[in-house]
Amino acid sequence: MAFSQRLDQSAALVEVHLAALLDNLADGGAPERLIDAMRHGTLGGGKRFRPFLVLESAALFDVTGKIAVQTAAAVECVHCYSLIHDDLPAMDNDDVRRGRPTVHKAFDEWTAILAGDALLTLAFEVLSGPATHADPAIRAELVAGLARASGGAGMAGGQCLDLEAEKLGRPAQSSASHVQRLQAMKTGALLQFSCEAGAILGRAGAEQRRALASYGACIGLAFQIADDLLDLEGDADALGKAVGKDAAKATLHAASDAENAKARLAALEAEAVAALSSFGPEADTLREAASFVVRRER
Repeated sequence: MAFSQRLDQSAALVEVHLAALLDNLADGGAPERLIDAMRHGTLGGGKRFRPFLVLESAALFDVTGKIAVQTAAAVECVHCYSLIHDDLPAMDNDDVRRGRPTVHKAFDEWTAILAGDALLTLAFEVLSGPATHADPAIRAELVAGLARASGGAGMAGGQCLDLEAEKLGRPAQSSASHVQRLQAMKTGALLQFSCEAGAILGRAGAEQRRALASYGACIGLAFQIADDLLDLEGDADALGKAVGKDAAKATLHAASDAENAKARLAALEAEAVAALSSFGPEADTLREAASFVVRRER
């Protein structure tokens, strides 16, 4: 199966599961407006790349998609919550996401805030449930790992560093080392956890876990660099969101230049592929994923 087909297949599996989780939440008494906003911010779009990494890394250890999809969906809940909040006027102030109005535009700000809050907490409800894994120790490790990746030393902290340049006027912080730290937290931490989650589900050994963590760290940094370049060079219609909004922020092309950023992307792809050397052909899809990150156009 071609890489694009595997990515689409994974996205479809996760989409169905997310829809079911939101239906269950509605059946449990969540307000209709809140559920509608969560659906708007979660369903009907996106590459589902983070859940794809969960499913593919889990497959290395013979964990089926039917089992790993719970964890994959939890990761996507966190990712979608972050997008809803990032789009708010107090943060990035975006009107369009995935070619549609952002949640605060389709509804309003208070609904968008609550929808993001509810998705974040749903992620941990999902991970902590027995459907995620029969072993409570595995579930606890997944909860702890996702909390680290999404919290103050991870995604939320990276977003803070990112916004400081724009909101507090700190362009002097846009050195290459600062930007790399920011990107490792803002984008890299959740992508890295997505790779490690499959190893946790599969009870992988320490060496295998380190290899997947290294791979995830490389593609996490590459993903954000590619995203910054798309903001600089991409087409708004193709991307489904505004471009040219990162000029005031701490990005690698601001710290150096676009050509250096592209060279860094190539190096990161090579590092990511090398990290998977011990897995053999079973990891070919993950190797293709590294190429996809580096060469993506949207």
